[in-house]
Amino acid sequence: MWEIVSSIFPYAIAYTIPLLAASLGGLFSERSGVVNIGLEGLMVMGNFVCAVVIAFLQPSLGTAAIWLGLAMAAAAGAAFSLLHAFASINLRANQIISGTAINMVATALTVFLARTMTGSGNVRITLGFIPFDVPLLSSIPILGPLFFTKTYPTTWLMLAILALAWFALYKTRFGLRLRACGEHPHAADAAGVNVYGMRYAGVMLSGALAGLSGGAILVTFSGEFNGTVAGLGFLALAALIFGNWKPLGILGATFFFGFAATLANVSQVVPAVSKIPGLVLKAFPYIVTLLALVFFSKTTQAPKADGEIYDAGKR
Repeated sequence: MWEIVSSIFPYAIAYTIPLLAASLGGLFSERSGVVNIGLEGLMVMGNFVCAVVIAFLQPSLGTAAIWLGLAMAAAAGAAFSLLHAFASINLRANQIISGTAINMVATALTVFLARTMTGSGNVRITLGFIPFDVPLLSSIPILGPLFFTKTYPTTWLMLAILALAWFALYKTRFGLRLRACGEHPHAADAAGVNVYGMRYAGVMLSGALAGLSGGAILVTFSGEFNGTVAGLGFLALAALIFGNWKPLGILGATFFFGFAATLANVSQVVPAVSKIPGLVLKAFPYIVTLLALVFFSKTTQAPKADGEIYDAGKR
C-alpha cells in the first residue's frame, strides 16, 4: 500500500498545482467583488498561447522557451480578462453571463487559430518540464518520497505565488483595499479607495494566474493544446468555495480534488480499485466535489459584495 501511495502522490501534486493557480486567480477577483466563472476560458487561452510560443521558439531558445511561454500565458490571460472586467465593471453587465461568454469565446477563438496554424486544431510541443528529485530532501523518510520526488519547477513556483498571495492579501495595503472592495465597496470609496481600479486589478490578477495555470498544464502533464482543459477551471471554482475564499483553505481544497482526480486516472493500475467501473471512476472527482460543496456550503462565507455591481452614485 505504501508503494502505491508514494507513487501516486507526486502525480497528485502535479495535478493540484494548476488547480491551485486558477483558484488563487479566482480568489483575487472575488475578493475584489467580481465573480469570475471565466477561469476555464482564461486557462484555455493561456494553454494556447504557451503552446504557440514554445512550439515556435523552442528550437532556438531551448528550455528558456518554456519559461517565456509561461510568462506569455500569464500575460495573455491578464489581457483577455480585461473583456470580463470592462463588461462587469464599466458596462455593469451580469458577471455570470460575462464569464460564460469568456469561456465560449476563448475556446472558439483558440481552436480557430490552432486550426489555421496547424490544420488539426492541436498545437504540440516536443519538450516540457522534466520531473526531478529535490537533492537531500527527497531522501527524507516518508516525507521525501511524497513531496520531494518527481517534482516540477512549476510546483515550487506556485507555492511561492501562494505565499505571496497570502502576504499580499493580509499584510499589505493593497490586500486590505482589495478585500474592502469585496466586502464594503461604498465604505472603501468613502475612504478614498478607487473601487473600479481595485476591481480591475483583481480581475487582471485572476486572468494572469488562470493563464499561468493553463500553461502549467501544458508543460507538465499535457504536452499539447487541444482546445480544452477538461473542466479544471470549474473545479478550481469549486475549490475556491470549498476553501472559503482563503489561500490556505484553497491549498487544502485543491489538493483534495487533485488527489481524487489522480486516483481516478491511475485506478486501472491500483488493484484495490481496478474492479470499479471506469465510468464511476471518471465521475469520481466531480461527485466528490459536489458532496464537498453540499456538506461544507453552510460554513463557507463569500465576500459580502461578491457579484454585486458597484455604483458610486448610490453611496
